[in-house]
Amino acid sequence: MRKLCLLAAFISPLACAQVVSVETNSLMRLPNTASTLQLERLEVADYGTLLVPSNVTELTVKELRLGHEARIAIVPGEQALDMKVSRADLAEGSRITARGAPGTYEKAARAGRNLNLQFKALNAPQLSVDARGGTGAPGFVGLDGANGQDPGCTWGQAGRGFDGSDGSDGQPGAPGGLVRLEVPRDFPAQLIKVDVAGGAGGPAGPGGKPGAGGKSKGCLVYRADGGKSGRPGADGQPGPVGAAGSVTVQHL
Repeated sequence: MRKLCLLAAFISPLACAQVVSVETNSLMRLPNTASTLQLERLEVADYGTLLVPSNVTELTVKELRLGHEARIAIVPGEQALDMKVSRADLAEGSRITARGAPGTYEKAARAGRNLNLQFKALNAPQLSVDARGGTGAPGFVGLDGANGQDPGCTWGQAGRGFDGSDGSDGQPGAPGGLVRLEVPRDFPAQLIKVDVAGGAGGPAGPGGKPGAGGKSKGCLVYRADGGKSGRPGADGQPGPVGAAGSVTVQHL
């Protein structure tokens, strides 16, 4: 019912109260039909996750409640997310994550999402935000060397195995996000934990395997020797760590 109410609320804001409730151990995704969303109340139960799409750039919540180990997971995006909360009650282990995506062979790593977070009233044992950059893409594996040609009895020399090619270097990790926090004046600074480290560099590509030399062969008069194997390709180098983001904290 609440899901239907949420859908109706975004189609017609006056249709019903805009309340989003994520059940225990479950995942819910906010609609991606609008870049600006306004909620009366947002509740994420213990171990639940609310996913915020990349196209959402402004999220306003009057009352926010996060249960034990609950998460608001923000998908990486080019534009920063402005999140304004009037009243927030966060349980132990809850957190807001805006981590960048790891790189793949087809796509580069994504940076941590830039965030502007405002809490007018905040009750929490800790405010935890994770906007680390994504891990760099791995290096390509070197090609294996071809095997050498076996000898014949009319020619006595086996072919040498070909060398494996070198693996490529891992790609750089993505930068951490730029996070700006506004919290109540009485909220202790030591309870704020924000991680904006750059992503780890991608692992090195391993070198290709050496090709085997041609096999020895017994002939009528003599035995043809086998060929030597090739050399393995060299491993690439791990990619560099991404640049760290920044954190700015302002007390209201």
